[in-house]
Amino acid sequence: MQTFPLFLTLQGRRALVVGGADAAARKAELLLKAGAQVSLIAETVGGEVAQFIADGHVSWAGRSFDDNDLEGMSLVIVGSDDESLQARVSAAAQRRCVPVNVVDRPALSSFIMPAIIDRSPITIAVSTGGTAPVLAARIRAEIERSLPAALGRLARFADVFREQVRRTLVVPRARRRFWDRVFEGRVGELALAGDEIGARRELIRLLDGVRSEAPSVGMVHLVGAGPGDPDLLTLKAHRLLQRADVLVYDRLVSDEILSLARRDAERVYVGKRRANHCVPQEEINDRLVALARAGKSVVRLKGGDPFVFGRGGEEVEALVKAGVAVEVVPGVTAALGCASSAGIPLTHRDHAQACVLVTGHLKNGTVDLDWKMLSRPRQTVVIYMGTGALPQIAAQLIAHGLPASTPIALIENGTTDRERRIVGTLATIDRQVQRAFLSGPTLCMVGAVVGLAVGREQEFNFESRMGL
Repeated sequence: MQTFPLFLTLQGRRALVVGGADAAARKAELLLKAGAQVSLIAETVGGEVAQFIADGHVSWAGRSFDDNDLEGMSLVIVGSDDESLQARVSAAAQRRCVPVNVVDRPALSSFIMPAIIDRSPITIAVSTGGTAPVLAARIRAEIERSLPAALGRLARFADVFREQVRRTLVVPRARRRFWDRVFEGRVGELALAGDEIGARRELIRLLDGVRSEAPSVGMVHLVGAGPGDPDLLTLKAHRLLQRADVLVYDRLVSDEILSLARRDAERVYVGKRRANHCVPQEEINDRLVALARAGKSVVRLKGGDPFVFGRGGEEVEALVKAGVAVEVVPGVTAALGCASSAGIPLTHRDHAQACVLVTGHLKNGTVDLDWKMLSRPRQTVVIYMGTGALPQIAAQLIAHGLPASTPIALIENGTTDRERRIVGTLATIDRQVQRAFLSGPTLCMVGAVVGLAVGREQEFNFESRMGL
């Protein structure tokens, strides 16, 4: 996060605008809408600024800026094209710890003016940290189109009942669920439509019903977080993240995906690395059961898909045995995500009529797989967790009939901006990997289809690109 977002109360406070042209007028208008007492300094004024002054909305000092003009100001905005004046006001304000914004000069500003969506009392601000104001404006336009014009009416309606709901539902989780039902249901529809009497009647009925409800029973959702790219989350997964009381997640779940959850959700890390289980699986199962029995909505986030080498089946069995409601939400498994990202078709009419997913995890120093089956021609083999056993895997595949020249690709941190790919053959890949120092989650793909991607991309020579 490049800048820290906050909303500043300016009602009745003093704010200074330096400059007399259109840029100054736009900022003065925003400050006036926020209830600020606006003073303006400029030797000459015109257009909208002159009209604000004539109407008595803005006080004007028709002279040059003086450092003492900052006395008692809550913030200052510079809307002048004079670069020396911009620098002087910025320096003076920052010496006095007065927040300052110089229009279109983020380097001289201690705060950034965002693109604003105003549905008072709801205010939404979009900022690119001053790097791309036009992009922020485009994002604002997209949000504007998606929000009802009367959204502020719904917020004002909720404020009337806020204290009554707080006294009735003392548990914060219960209050949040109640308000979710209000905003998503008939109460919200009536309030947005302007039927305040009907909305009041429906909310009171709903609140009375909640008083007599039995304590809520928790539920566990096993949610596939995909291979890393947050854009690959399903809509259902995103919705559950927004509603969860608790997130239980492993190391394959990226920070970008965790950031999509509610800020106040409890987070429980149960990450595992190869040969280093932070939390034993049995303890994870027990923790999921305990959280659900406490009445919480639990999202168990798993990298990829819960039912593809994610031990989701074991967790479902434990939850069902304990009488806990459970739902499985599929995710994009690493084989699909990494193949798409690398441009490798898992099946191809001319080269691979089957795709086999296996785990290459070492057990007691060996890999026990059906090598005869994996070495069949005209198929793609995708190996999860196989980097540590790569020498044994390559040797066994060659020994059981695959040519040493068979293409193989290793994809580290697939679908993310940290993705690395190494392409070679069964005969060369171990040497390449030793020089690459792979440390992130890595998927291995074996078969003729890997060669198709290499052929399409001229610079797909990863050994030379990585200096190997």
